[in-house]
Amino acid sequence: MLKLFIHGAAALAIGLTVAARDLGAAEHEPPVVVELFTSQGCSSCPPAEALLRELAKRPGVIALELHVDYWDYIGWKDPFASHVYTQRQRGYSGSLGERYIYTPQMVFNGRTHAVGSDRGKVEAEINAMRDDAEPGPKIELTRVGNSVRVRIDGKAVDSAYDIFFVTFDAEHKTRVARGENRGMTLINTNIVRALDKVGQWRGQPVDLTVSLAGKKGDGGCAVLVQKVGNGPIVAAAVLPYQGG
Repeated sequence: MLKLFIHGAAALAIGLTVAARDLGAAEHEPPVVVELFTSQGCSSCPPAEALLRELAKRPGVIALELHVDYWDYIGWKDPFASHVYTQRQRGYSGSLGERYIYTPQMVFNGRTHAVGSDRGKVEAEINAMRDDAEPGPKIELTRVGNSVRVRIDGKAVDSAYDIFFVTFDAEHKTRVARGENRGMTLINTNIVRALDKVGQWRGQPVDLTVSLAGKKGDGGCAVLVQKVGNGPIVAAAVLPYQGG
């Protein structure tokens, strides 16, 4: 497990419409968003990636894998790594009161974190998120052609919340030729390929359309409503693509 110390608080067919689902979550129960910060260059990460693969199949969980770039110097350049995801992890380090970033790290609803390979702790954090869940704004995602319509509605709030639009690949198998995982075939699931802020929510209804043109991600998309400054995620929804 690598820890990096930082200073201070340091992200179909045309016309076919597909309704979003929360991966089978119980009605009115918000899904738990699990973000795994990982790297193909990290020897401690494959067990966490295997656990995330399990979580991705679980009702009521939105599991996302974000590949950071600070392992690339070891000898293997992760093809899915982005400094955008490293910066998001640094933002969490500040908002969660930590002095360092590390892999593999799972962050739960932007509220707490755990070592991503610690199954007992991961399960406990997911259960805690469910126990403490409060109704957030309602999110509706609809696929229309090469765009996704995003509708958000809920009661008025005092704070500002960022609206993030995420696209992800369903799965990749990679044979690693160098670095700490040399000779291994890694399986990565729900790999984030784009993480874009597309607006803000302050309690008012939001209705916007996001184009998928130029966005990588064959598995689907998700929308996260998150308090500004890498704060808690108060609502989320996922829209798997057909065949993804």
